[in-house]
Amino acid sequence: MVEGEVAHAEPAASYKATCFCGAVEVEVSGKPLFAGYCHCADCQAWSAAPINAFSLWKADSVRVTKGESEIGTFRKTEHSDRKFCKRCGGHIMTAHPRMRLIDVYANLLKGYTHEPTLHANYASKMVSVRDGLPKYRDLPANLGGSGEMLPD
Repeated sequence: MVEGEVAHAEPAASYKATCFCGAVEVEVSGKPLFAGYCHCADCQAWSAAPINAFSLWKADSVRVTKGESEIGTFRKTEHSDRKFCKRCGGHIMTAHPRMRLIDVYANLLKGYTHEPTLHANYASKMVSVRDGLPKYRDLPANLGGSGEMLPD
């Protein structure tokens, strides 16, 4: 840097996600605090898939940029507020009040490279995944779980 120049921080990366019909748009900025795969029965039923690719963001890193009035919420338990588009039913994100984090589904984030570091709720897996990542029976201890690990 030349004397007198001011160093500028790189702008935080941002990614957009939309529901199936595009009526709702969400933007995240920065980096997720956690990224991985969830195997819990609720995610399996909600996504109609054996595994959910998650990216957990601080609440202030997530903002709805379009269609906020089109967002519906389903709360099966006090741990998860699942958000969906009321027009198309497309899933958007899940707020986790206990963790104070929001999961914006990794596969919806345009341009985002999912770099998973763990498997959560592996005790209820439908499909075994041999990828060398840690497999937690429920959640890591720092996310409120037991921290108990299961074999690959």
